[in-house]
Amino acid sequence: MGSGTIAAVDLDAASLERLVPDELRRGDVSGEEALRISLERYAFAASQAGEGRLLDLACGVGYGTRYLTDHADQITEAVGVDVAETAVAYAEQRYANERTRFRASDAMAFHDPEGFDTVVSIETIEHLPDPAGLVARLVALLRPGGVLVASVPVTPSVDANPHHLHDFTARSFRRLFAGHGLDEQECLEQEQPFGLRAVLTRSEPRLESVRPNLPGWYLRHPGSLLRRLHSTLRYGFANRYLTIGWRKAD
Repeated sequence: MGSGTIAAVDLDAASLERLVPDELRRGDVSGEEALRISLERYAFAASQAGEGRLLDLACGVGYGTRYLTDHADQITEAVGVDVAETAVAYAEQRYANERTRFRASDAMAFHDPEGFDTVVSIETIEHLPDPAGLVARLVALLRPGGVLVASVPVTPSVDANPHHLHDFTARSFRRLFAGHGLDEQECLEQEQPFGLRAVLTRSEPRLESVRPNLPGWYLRHPGSLLRRLHSTLRYGFANRYLTIGWRKAD
């Protein structure tokens, strides 16, 4: 990947929503695990990617976009798009090369008249007010016969992560993509155990931005508490994620 001095930009590397591999703090076990499973998703996406142009929508600081071009020779051009201009500036300095470039844009406003042979959007849908609208946008950006790869948490996350607007199950996630002329090809299931004490005490850097006053949140949102209790009884103290690759009809 890129080398040399990277100019300072306003990035919170400890945030639950801003993973910066070069700036993970020592002892940040949850951050290191988050990076590991993120790269697993990108490895899955690389294995699914078609030949031609690729879009990585909500690419963050760009390490995943660059991973795709480094590990999938069939990609002729990868475009990473993120709403945060600071993240895109970092990505351009750290990860851009002749096959990898970056643009700043809102996901729902982004448009490219050429279209893409592969569209990737990792851990994005749970952030937006209109998940169905984003899915329609992703499909519209995809050329006929192209590949779409997307992922979400499929255990509750809204309670702990103040940036998440929706909880999904595997069933409700798949339902979002029904009726768009997509055939599911493969899926990747992941599990990320967490230490309850670490979450409650925020003893690791990446856990400092967990939603404050969780008991108060549960009092105001009893359905969220019920979903958390059900998930804990079923899976224990673990977050689960689902990444799916679909192919669009020709």
